[in-house]
Amino acid sequence: MIKVLFVCLGNICRSPMAEAIFRHLVKEEGIEDQFIIDSAGIGRWHVGNPPHEGTRNLLTEKTISYEGITARQIHVNDWDEFDYIIAMDEKNMSDLHALREAHDQVVVKRLMDYVENPKEKNVPDPYFTNNFEYTYELVDEGCKQLLKQIKTVHKQG
Repeated sequence: MIKVLFVCLGNICRSPMAEAIFRHLVKEEGIEDQFIIDSAGIGRWHVGNPPHEGTRNLLTEKTISYEGITARQIHVNDWDEFDYIIAMDEKNMSDLHALREAHDQVVVKRLMDYVENPKEKNVPDPYFTNNFEYTYELVDEGCKQLLKQIKTVHKQG
């Protein structure tokens, strides 16, 4: 079982978008039974809430399910539970490293680190930019490349 956790600031825009897109991609490939996919936020402001309306509207438009996704805060035990902890930006990475140092059993990277020649190194937060479409474009490409890398490393699909 491959366990992937997406992380952003509040877990209502970018990371639940990534969780939903990544779930959709693995389901399309018929390998969803080989994955546990989740998302979390650095902060606890939105714990228990569904994704942001902008994220929900965009995912609905793209026919990608976000059913069952609710915000939660990252916990130090997540380093013991997940194989991949994928941050949306450099600030999230810094916050993650402040919470707990990574160890050999977990990969902690930014989503855009998986994209060759990315448009951005960090996924902009649409909570502040209100540009959910651009965020979707970046997250979608990042998730596709992440899945490709995971399949190569783990000999999946």
